[in-house]
Amino acid sequence: MIVAIALSLAVLLGWNYFIAAPRVEQQRQAALQNKAATQATSPDGVPSAAPKEGGPATPVPGTLPGASGAGGGIVPREAAIARSPRVTIDTPALAGSIALKGGRIDDVLLKNYHETVDDKSPRIVLLSPTGTENPYYAEFGWVGQNAGPLPNGDTVWAADTQTLAPGKPVTLTYDNGAGLLFKRVIAVDDKFLFTVRDEVENKGSNAVSLYPYSLVSRWGKPHTQGYYVLHEGMIGVLGADGLQEYTYDHLAKEPALGNALTKGKTWTGVTGGFVGITDKYWAAAAIPDQSTPYTGSFTERTDGATKVYQANVLGNVQVVQPGATVAATQQLFAGAKEVNTVNAYQANQNIKQFDLLIDWGWFHFITKPMFRALDFFFHLFGNFGVAILIVTLCLKLLFLPIANKSYQSMAKMKAVQPEMTSIRERYKDDKMKQQQAMMELYKKEKINPVAGCWPVLIQIPVFFALYKVLFITIEMRHAPFFGWIQDLAAPDPTSFLNLFGLLPYAAPDFVHLGIWPIIMGITMFIQMKMNPAPPDPVQAQIFTFMPIVFTFMLGSFPAGLVIYWAWNNTLSVIQQYVIMRRNGVKVELWDNLSGMFRRKSADKNAVAKS
Repeated sequence: MIVAIALSLAVLLGWNYFIAAPRVEQQRQAALQNKAATQATSPDGVPSAAPKEGGPATPVPGTLPGASGAGGGIVPREAAIARSPRVTIDTPALAGSIALKGGRIDDVLLKNYHETVDDKSPRIVLLSPTGTENPYYAEFGWVGQNAGPLPNGDTVWAADTQTLAPGKPVTLTYDNGAGLLFKRVIAVDDKFLFTVRDEVENKGSNAVSLYPYSLVSRWGKPHTQGYYVLHEGMIGVLGADGLQEYTYDHLAKEPALGNALTKGKTWTGVTGGFVGITDKYWAAAAIPDQSTPYTGSFTERTDGATKVYQANVLGNVQVVQPGATVAATQQLFAGAKEVNTVNAYQANQNIKQFDLLIDWGWFHFITKPMFRALDFFFHLFGNFGVAILIVTLCLKLLFLPIANKSYQSMAKMKAVQPEMTSIRERYKDDKMKQQQAMMELYKKEKINPVAGCWPVLIQIPVFFALYKVLFITIEMRHAPFFGWIQDLAAPDPTSFLNLFGLLPYAAPDFVHLGIWPIIMGITMFIQMKMNPAPPDPVQAQIFTFMPIVFTFMLGSFPAGLVIYWAWNNTLSVIQQYVIMRRNGVKVELWDNLSGMFRRKSADKNAVAKS
């Protein structure tokens, strides 16, 4: 079992180092070359072309009538923002602005999150306007036919205020000059949720059919981490079809929609849920009215040499009679995937399965309770590292009966070690009789020979759950422990190769061995030496080198995971020591450690004599 775990970790690390990392770097270089060779244009990819009058909302990706590019090539973000008059966004969690040209939410920064652990480092930029290196924005509006000019990316809206803040919505208006007056009321809460209410008043003499839409558009394939345990890309919950996840590469393999340049996947007639684009810690998601059917889609199209990825919502037709007004209310989540915040939106806004915006994985029944326990103790003690230590102790207490039986069985096996050795010597030429005699001995002494596997088996799901929580939850990002550990979700920053910072050069990443991995290796080595060496020389060599192998393997894992493993090993050693003493069995630790040095001395003497 232990060898299997070691091999699994070796495959995981080897895949990331030799395949995933080079692939990510290659994709990054290709993206940079494409952006350098392409001018930034901004056709507005809408989720569908206007359906026929009275027909169903058929999702055929197209462009808004009159859409035009930003022109001028790639410019700095500040210059792109300055191209349009804007309404400032100012909330406790968000900063940025809404472009009055196009009415897009395309400038969003997260106030409470920075690029590094240093609070003086730049804030995380989530959304950016067209014309920048990585356009990423949300858009709302209407599509239809025979309605005159509809608002698009070139439309300049009029605003009734200069600042959008919680409790202070902004109202945008636009008259198309053909009998339709468009009004858009945008509100925002103190976190990451925008509520957008689009109204259309028909002042003309003819009825008009319109379809409300919303979308999240991302230009250029972003850098992804490429880990199997983490989904990055298109995500949504679409009615009865439930959770849908498409990576950027997967989306490119879907059939063409409407024209050869646009590919994607659509779901028609769904009710409830959301569609969006997710990164590891951040997301932007369009949330339709949860009680009204809609068509959801993920699309990929090519604009020049740039790939444009979109998550789209298209509502059903709304007929605006002369003198009447229709409205459509939709929402936008644009921010950090904080667990409690996302859960609160699901509960308070009745967004179907919005908690799946966070990638809990197939084993959510383990990972979610693990996070809840860590979060509980974090709020008690204010330190996630301390929470990891306490949760590990609680798990030890929870599984104490199983572990005690396991260690008691191991203690009994040590007590009958002389008899086992005698059986091996007596039947060394007859393996069948040797096994039969062993089983009779186990039965007589009431020993379960596989009981020693239980502590390892119990640790596997706990290890995985903690790894998943450390890897995906933003609460763990930049969470400090004590001393040099300022980010539990990142590897131990120290390195043995530069004597933990004493030597004036940076150690290479591919051989990363910090202080905590070394501590973990020592605790694992001590735990191994609590038991007598296996009689099989091959097994004995494997057990000897296993702590060294695990030390190097876990060197690049999150520090919180390494701290957990070291602490768990320490508790296991104490527990095993107490149980062995209670059962009157000699603890082999000191004999095994001294035996190593005696064996080395004997080997040296033998070499000298020869």
